[in-house]
Amino acid sequence: MVATLITVAPTGAEHAKRDVPQLPTTLEEVVETAVACEAAGAAMIHLHIRDADHRPTLDAGHLRATVEAVREATDLIVQLSTGGSVHDPLEQRMTVLDADPDSCSLTCGTTNFGDDVFLNPWGFVSDLYVLAREREVVPEFELFDLGHVATLRRLIDTHGLPYGGAVHVDFVTGVPGGMAGTATTLMAAVQQLPPEVTSWAATGIGRTHLPILATALGAGGHLRVGMEDNIVLAKGVPVTHNRELVERAADLATTMQRPPMSTTEARALLAIKDRRTR
Repeated sequence: MVATLITVAPTGAEHAKRDVPQLPTTLEEVVETAVACEAAGAAMIHLHIRDADHRPTLDAGHLRATVEAVREATDLIVQLSTGGSVHDPLEQRMTVLDADPDSCSLTCGTTNFGDDVFLNPWGFVSDLYVLAREREVVPEFELFDLGHVATLRRLIDTHGLPYGGAVHVDFVTGVPGGMAGTATTLMAAVQQLPPEVTSWAATGIGRTHLPILATALGAGGHLRVGMEDNIVLAKGVPVTHNRELVERAADLATTMQRPPMSTTEARALLAIKDRRTR
């Protein structure tokens, strides 16, 4: 029986607090969310940080304070986004690693992102890969399109394996401008993964959330859920807390005889360096 790694992405950089007041944006809300989602079955948390005005920020103090607070309150693997907002400069996105996370996202290429462009040129991707290995931070390779699978291949060929030797990817599907959130598209991408990949997960944006979740479970993949990706539990029913999305994913995984992975199992799967002090 293969257990399921459930990652929660609670906030993101797209939704405004005024439009989605239940979105966790303050440090206290993020920590409360982390504790609740760990209890519900999550083993990793993917974090975008907001400032005092609830706007996306890459401020070093905010980043480090959040990493430390979540690490103190939970046993979750703490993953910071290096994507930030689509408007953040590349050089500032690299400084995320200064906050000493367990893991970081590493998007393997530029993609259209709604009306914007999510910029990830080869030089930035390559430098971030090398820096993450130097800092002993485990990257999660975010793949928004089939071309990003080829970039992952190029990274491994150019630089070798990341820190720890595990290669974990997350397919982000359903973004306007990226790969479609359909079972056929997801499986086409999975079939092209390099043999060095040791595990993969998938997330579906918006209405693609459940089809992608079901496909990933059936195909042996892992899951990412959360209000960064989906703020509707069902038609006309808004998500009121990230815990609801984690609980549903955990229930479905258990029904599929692939119950949620513990944080200890997840740390072993991803070869996470132990930064805990407690």
